[in-house]
Amino acid sequence: MKDILAKWKEKNKAKIEEWILTLKFIKRLPLAVAGIAIITVFLFISLFGRFLSPYDPYKLDLENSLQPPSLQHPFGTDEYGRDILSRVLVGSWISFEVSVITIAIAVSLGILVGLISGYFGGIVDEALMRITDIFLAFPGLVLAMALSVALGTGLKSVMIALAIVWWPSYARVVRGQVLSVKENLYVEAAKALGLNSFTIMFRHILPNVLSPILVLATLDMGGVILTAAALSFIGLGAQPPTPEWGRLIADGQPYFPEYWWYVFFPGIAIFLTVLGFNLLGDGITEALDPRLRRRAEFGVKNE
Repeated sequence: MKDILAKWKEKNKAKIEEWILTLKFIKRLPLAVAGIAIITVFLFISLFGRFLSPYDPYKLDLENSLQPPSLQHPFGTDEYGRDILSRVLVGSWISFEVSVITIAIAVSLGILVGLISGYFGGIVDEALMRITDIFLAFPGLVLAMALSVALGTGLKSVMIALAIVWWPSYARVVRGQVLSVKENLYVEAAKALGLNSFTIMFRHILPNVLSPILVLATLDMGGVILTAAALSFIGLGAQPPTPEWGRLIADGQPYFPEYWWYVFFPGIAIFLTVLGFNLLGDGITEALDPRLRRRAEFGVKNE
């Protein structure tokens, strides 16, 4: 096992050093560090929120309905007496699950289409890009709403709809990168050795086009959480009594602004999470900028 690990490190030494330099540069960006901190808290709450919640998020307690924030209920209660803190904590896992599954599907489909389109070119490229353009022609939220209605209400429909909305942007980015990378000498050498197209695309080209995908996926994680919350808010996503953040805001809307805490705390959870992913995405973008990277490398060498 140690020999295998050592060989892997030796083979990927340049890439490992590059990512170490990227991380060192990101550590110098206060906003990116703040984004990492927010996302770390979000991930922790998503994974352990159900164990940290002080109350059962589904248990009714009508005697304590619409209670303001207190030591007993730090985020107050809803119209059924359910603890809003517990519902926000458990809802974080739902937002995390929706965003991860959606981005995973969108990235996988986008990479596949982008690789095939950019590598083969010609009529294949033309056909795939025209299909991609059709999806890009529609405003994302409007298309997601239409697909959610067609697929039926629920989180599964939302994830499928959002994946369909998001994959074209990844296909476009990957295609553009492939058009540039496939002209490199190592790709031509792989072709000369008789390697099949699948091996060349996924072993020699894909690893060199992942950087912009990482940036885009990080930014889109926040976008998916926000859009999923919007769909739940209008009744197309999570249904009662699911404690999804957008659903919580929709349920609290009739009681706002008198019972402000019902809407405020789920809204703050959405705002901070989306902000965290955006800050980290911007930090990665800066870290991958060649000019800033040269400056960072100079700084690292003189530490």
